[in-house]
Amino acid sequence: MSLLQKDTRVAPRTGRDQQIASIFAFATCGGFKGKTEIQVSCPKTPENRTITAAFGYPFRLNQVAFQAPPGVNVCDVEWRDHVLIGDYSSSAQFYVTFAVFVFLYCMAALLLYLGYTSLYRDSRKLTMTDFVITLVATFLWLVSTSAWAKALTDIKIATGPNIVRELGPCNQRVTCHFGSVTSMGSLNVSVIFGFLNMILWGGNAWFVYKETSLHSPSNTSASHGQGGVPPPSGI
Repeated sequence: MSLLQKDTRVAPRTGRDQQIASIFAFATCGGFKGKTEIQVSCPKTPENRTITAAFGYPFRLNQVAFQAPPGVNVCDVEWRDHVLIGDYSSSAQFYVTFAVFVFLYCMAALLLYLGYTSLYRDSRKLTMTDFVITLVATFLWLVSTSAWAKALTDIKIATGPNIVRELGPCNQRVTCHFGSVTSMGSLNVSVIFGFLNMILWGGNAWFVYKETSLHSPSNTSASHGQGGVPPPSGI
């Protein structure tokens, strides 16, 4: 096998695609900020007022209080005592933290693959370690993305029209109507990139597997024994 062919084998494992996909994964989730608005009508005044709850990563909604316009007393209610429902920080932080670690690992892997190619190929432990890490990363992408996708579904419910039924004043002397909520398109994209990362790492496992002694132990042994790549079959 020529030197050019050897470099071609390494190219799929350099992790550039995984690195870029991991950046999009944690950026689209970790950088989100939104708000949900409710229109409030008081019994004494027909004029509608708007109360707002601003939320974002890491989505501890149970710490997000509603806010009335500055200097405005909306229906004689202390809206700061009323918060959204749910804490989804564990799923969100697990997803973002894992994506950041994957990004850092890809940086280190690029340095190893591109700067120390011969060292990587001559070490059975490195190739096997790389293979195990790739399998673990694939599984963790599945777990973290699935957990985040479930949390995102609950976040949409907690910040949607159903929130009106959960507010105490809205069920008593105040008339409330759901106003709007910030589009969560970027969060949907983060879920897509999570599953895309899983596919990339799962497909990459095959290329890493071919570099290990599990794929062709006899050829690998011969290669190390002769100090080179074994000849094609039939020679």
